[in-house]
Amino acid sequence: MGSVTATVASPTDSNVILWFRTFGAISLSGFRRYATYRQAALAGVVTNTVFGFLRCYVLLAVAGEAGAAAGYDRAQLATFVWAGQGLLAVVLLWGWTDLADRIRTGDIAGDLLRPVHPVTSYLATDLGRAGYAVLARMLPPILIGPLFFDVHLPARWPTVPLFAGSVVLAVVLCFACRFLVNATAYWLQDVRGPMMLWMLASGVLAGLYFPLRFLPEGLQRVLWFGTPFPSLLQTPLDVLVERDPTAVQVGLVALQAGWAVLLLVTCRLVQRRAERRLVVQGG
Repeated sequence: MGSVTATVASPTDSNVILWFRTFGAISLSGFRRYATYRQAALAGVVTNTVFGFLRCYVLLAVAGEAGAAAGYDRAQLATFVWAGQGLLAVVLLWGWTDLADRIRTGDIAGDLLRPVHPVTSYLATDLGRAGYAVLARMLPPILIGPLFFDVHLPARWPTVPLFAGSVVLAVVLCFACRFLVNATAYWLQDVRGPMMLWMLASGVLAGLYFPLRFLPEGLQRVLWFGTPFPSLLQTPLDVLVERDPTAVQVGLVALQAGWAVLLLVTCRLVQRRAERRLVVQGG
C-alpha cells in the first residue's frame, strides 16, 4: 500500500489567506455601506451629467474649426469629459473626512485597538466604495455622453486593461493623498485649511477642469514627475482616449504605481509617528 502525505499550510500561508479574507470582508462592507445612499448617487449622476454637457461644449469650442486641441481630436475630448465626470466619483477627490472626524472626537482610539492597521482598513473600505461608484456613478455618464456626442472608442486591445489598472491605481493613490490630508488632524485638530488646499490643488492639477496637455510641455513634466496629481485623473483619461502610444501609456501607469507605493508607505510612517504622540480629546 502506498503512503499518503498530508500537506498542511504553513503559518505564513494562513496569515496571508486570513489577511486577504479580512481585506475582502472590509471592502464588501464598504460597498454595502455606500450602496445604501441611492438618492445621493442619483443626485450625483444628475449633477455630473449637467456639468458634463457644460465642460464638453467648452472643450469642443476650444477645438474650434481645427477639430483638435493639444493633440486631442473632438471625439477624444468628448470621451475625456464624460469619462472624467464618471471617474471623479470613483476616485473621489473631495468629501472624505472620516479619519479627521474620528481623530477630532477621539474615536480613533477604537481603531488603534483593532487587529487591522488603520491604513489597511480605510483603504479596503475605500476600494469597496469605489466599486459601488463604478456601477452607480461612472457608468451613467459614460452611457449618456455617446447619445449626444461623437466619442472615441479604444482602437488598441491593451487600452482597456491598462485603463482598468490605471483606475484602480488612481483610487489607491487618491486614498493615500486624502489619508495624509486627514492625518494632519493628529497635529492640527482642525483640518479645514489642509482640506481647502487639497481641494484647490487636486482639482486644477489632476486634470479635472482642463486636460493638463494644454499646459507648456516643461510644466507638464514637472507636474507628472514631481507631484502625484496628474496620476489621479489625467493619466487614466489619457490612457482611455489613447492620447499616446502604448509604450507611453504603460510608462504612465507604471509612474502611477510608483506614486501609489510611495504614498502608501508614507501613510504608514505618518500613522506610526502620530500614534506616538496621540492625545485623545475628552478622555
